[in-house]
Amino acid sequence: MKFGTKAIHAGVEPDPSTGAIMTPIYQTSTYVQKSPGNHKGFEYSRTHNPTRNALQNSIAALENGKHGLCFSSGLGAIDAIIKLLSPGDEVISTNDLYGGTYRIFTKVFAKYGIKFHFVSMDKPETIEKYINENTRLIWAETPTNPMMNIIDIQALAAIAQKHDVILGVDNTFATPYLQNPLDLGADLVMHSVTKYLAGHSDVVMGALVVNNDKLAEDLAFIQNSCGATPGPQDCFLVLRGIKTLHLRMERHCQNGKTIAGYLRNHPKVDKVYWPGFEDHPNHEVAVKQMSDFGGMISFTTVGDKQEDAMTILENLHYFALAESLGGVESLCGHPASMTHASIPREERLKVGLTDSLIRLSVGVEDAEDLKNDLAEALSKI
Repeated sequence: MKFGTKAIHAGVEPDPSTGAIMTPIYQTSTYVQKSPGNHKGFEYSRTHNPTRNALQNSIAALENGKHGLCFSSGLGAIDAIIKLLSPGDEVISTNDLYGGTYRIFTKVFAKYGIKFHFVSMDKPETIEKYINENTRLIWAETPTNPMMNIIDIQALAAIAQKHDVILGVDNTFATPYLQNPLDLGADLVMHSVTKYLAGHSDVVMGALVVNNDKLAEDLAFIQNSCGATPGPQDCFLVLRGIKTLHLRMERHCQNGKTIAGYLRNHPKVDKVYWPGFEDHPNHEVAVKQMSDFGGMISFTTVGDKQEDAMTILENLHYFALAESLGGVESLCGHPASMTHASIPREERLKVGLTDSLIRLSVGVEDAEDLKNDLAEALSKI
């Protein structure tokens, strides 16, 4: 089944009671049982809900995985992953990552005795020196947020398998339309479903996909026991959003290429971070493991002044200044004070995340309008 067909049909069946082509919203907290324990698989909606089951099956199919699990947010999904670990265990994470992930690692789980190493993964072989008998998880984003660094998933997977360590990949920026980490050897894939999978800035949700039955069983136990599950209305909205994922991603990629090229040729723009450029670090890896380069771009201006970044952000119109990304509408943000404010400045600067960096989530509007919007804002500095 090709991806476009999979996005519309995989994991979804007509409602058996009515034949409804769209999965119904099973807006219920509990289910009537004929006798104690006789519940046909449904007893309480924290544990199982038919709408959520359909979505979990759909997302698993998109990632060519066996098991899908949905959570109330992307951080809820990451929380479940770290709860697989025990005090004394260690995690090796990329040092360029979403601020919320850094925060939950360092401010929540570190105090329970889990140790986190934040390291560059541009050359995967360099991480082996951090692996010891306590290492349980390697955590990667690719492309990274917000520097768009590319990490070789297949090379990381070989290292993880060699040392019997779980490899988890945040695939939010790429989506399963552009990249499938499980096919490259990863053990689990995480999505902030809030972003491209839902695609319309109206849902907050997370998801995990795995192939290993035991890993799926352990994560499902945490999902049910800790209760960070999404409601059926949100699941319905994501099921609807997924049906156009392939169409939206095609346009995000087209517009991303146009805007990245425009910015790179603008006299007031200094650095542009977009993995589609041939001179982007590890571009050849991106070509190998991705089918296109996405609609996420970061850039700085000549002079690298924070006040110039603020002027640009305050004068954009079609690029709305807001948290999040991946919706049909274009968004802009200032990572240093918004999405990555929880990361200490000295740590941010190590990966190039300066106070003047602007991150763009390029939407599906007309690219000429987006270029004109940027031109007007850049003219103010």
